Amino acid sequence: MKHLSAKFVVILVAVIVAAGLGSMKLGALDALKQAVGTTWSDPQTQGTLGDLFGTGRDVLSNGSKVVADAATTIAGQGDQTSQVRGSELGFDVSQVKDTLGGLPVRGDDRGDDYNREGQFGPAWQDVDGNGCDTRNDILARDLTAVSKDGKCTVVSGHLEDPYTARGIDYQRGRATSSAVQIDHLVPLKNAWQSGARNLSQERRVQLANDPLNLLAVDGPTNQAKSDKDAGEWLPANTAFHCQYVERQVMVKAKYGLWVTNSERDAMAGVLDRCQQ
Repeated sequence: MKHLSAKFVVILVAVIVAAGLGSMKLGALDALKQAVGTTWSDPQTQGTLGDLFGTGRDVLSNGSKVVADAATTIAGQGDQTSQVRGSELGFDVSQVKDTLGGLPVRGDDRGDDYNREGQFGPAWQDVDGNGCDTRNDILARDLTAVSKDGKCTVVSGHLEDPYTARGIDYQRGRATSSAVQIDHLVPLKNAWQSGARNLSQERRVQLANDPLNLLAVDGPTNQAKSDKDAGEWLPANTAFHCQYVERQVMVKAKYGLWVTNSERDAMAGVLDRCQQ
């Protein structure tokens, strides 16, 4: 991926905005910058922006959608996990609502052919190539007071659980590790039944290990959630509902997944209560 200087990126975006690009709104650009956060001047981020904005025709035809796609792509990059914890994403609510409105709506596809390892690969892989598996990456991202064995293995830490709003002291061990589990905000079975069966195997593995779709949470709560969508389950901690639904919407948009009528209505209801 090309690395672009910060000055070039700023000039490029300024030119795009100044050109009066049809449906692009300054609010969408603000959402992008907010989602990128401190990585705005990072070379990898700049490279991503260069690739996404490199074709003028795409920007002209897609307007604000390109900005939304840029935000979700950058937020989901595997080696920038520190930027994608729910409480730090800062998605613009109106942008998420627009994204939700653009998702396909279809009925349930509740076949019995789901197979986690066969369709999404074994858990957990090192898709970002940093030498650590995804589970340990997410534990290191979401826990505080983290202690490690070597470079990767998280052996202890503290989680402020977003689903229950209670603190959990994590200790790695056969009888204790399950107290903190890594949840797929869009469950993999739900993803399979809402369009992921049409993705390549490589893309499904990316989905299963995408930090945007992963969160360290209370183990029993994760088990209770299972493969339920937002129309069937929301966290007990109502203060986390907005971030929970925002991330589900952006994951579904990023991977071209659809929502059911009840799922869409539940998501829209949550977003209507979120602050702009």
